Amino acid sequence: MLRFAIIGTGKISHTFMKAALKVPGFKLEAVCSRSQDNGRAFGSVYGVDKVYTTLESLADDKEVDAVYIASPNSSHCAQTVFMLEHGKHVLCEKPIASNARELERMRKAADGNGRILLEAMRPVFDPGFAKIKEAIPRLGQIRRAVFQYCQYSSRYDAFKNGVIENAFNPALSNAALMDIGVYCIHPMVLLFGRPQRIMASGIFLHNHMEGAGTVLMDYGSMLGEARYSKITDSAQPSEIQGEDANMLIWQIQDTRKIQVTYRDGRPETWEIQKEDNNMYYEVRRMVELARMDGGRELAAAHLEGSVMEMEVMDKVRELTGIRFGE
Repeated sequence: MLRFAIIGTGKISHTFMKAALKVPGFKLEAVCSRSQDNGRAFGSVYGVDKVYTTLESLADDKEVDAVYIASPNSSHCAQTVFMLEHGKHVLCEKPIASNARELERMRKAADGNGRILLEAMRPVFDPGFAKIKEAIPRLGQIRRAVFQYCQYSSRYDAFKNGVIENAFNPALSNAALMDIGVYCIHPMVLLFGRPQRIMASGIFLHNHMEGAGTVLMDYGSMLGEARYSKITDSAQPSEIQGEDANMLIWQIQDTRKIQVTYRDGRPETWEIQKEDNNMYYEVRRMVELARMDGGRELAAAHLEGSVMEMEVMDKVRELTGIRFGE
């Protein structure tokens, strides 16, 4: 049994819990929130009455083995390092850090304290992504990959009415790149590695929050493109183009259908049978790694994708002028 605490009681934590409760070996032990009332309200939904309002009190709880961090992006690094230094495994919500420098601090803390650190990058742990990797050789020489995730934010209407909630506050390390684009960039670098050259452009709102953007990744023999938005929707699938066939992916953040069409027009389609909430697979992987010999080494291998993701996003911020803390 891996006994978890949750830092943060927002919507994503409820979504996490709906998935986690189905995972064998998962147990919610405690909740940490700045507000005692919010913590109690969250805990009552899941039958947990152990509520902390400080990181120190949570860190001192010997009955907590691991922590899921679902706080604002700007808090991920400090909270993760603190928990790792107090002997807790950490599953940190995406994006795992604000930049590559922070992620390096987090990795060193995990290594130095013999703990597991994993980014909660849900799509890359689920059966849909596994099927993408399995089917790619059918495409022949890859020449282009276009991954897109455009989702009109549930908080954007409030923003347009003058109410700036956390999701549209760049002071918390928020940007469409960080919140949405990461779901395109992480799978891209996992499949194809580090790009040789990066170009990028974004659309900025009145408070300098990036609302949408495009990243072009030049791999020499192929092009990778990430299209993302928090201010528009898209009905288009993602696509990988090869010389022998092309692959359509519905959708890169939660793949449930893949179709490969060969040059002779013959299609091959897979419907992915999996959990409705694909956060299930990241929680299951975290529990597996914490319980197996060699789990820390495997977790470190997973983090290589996070490192490449951060390197790309750092460059995109440099190119587009995304700034935090404003």
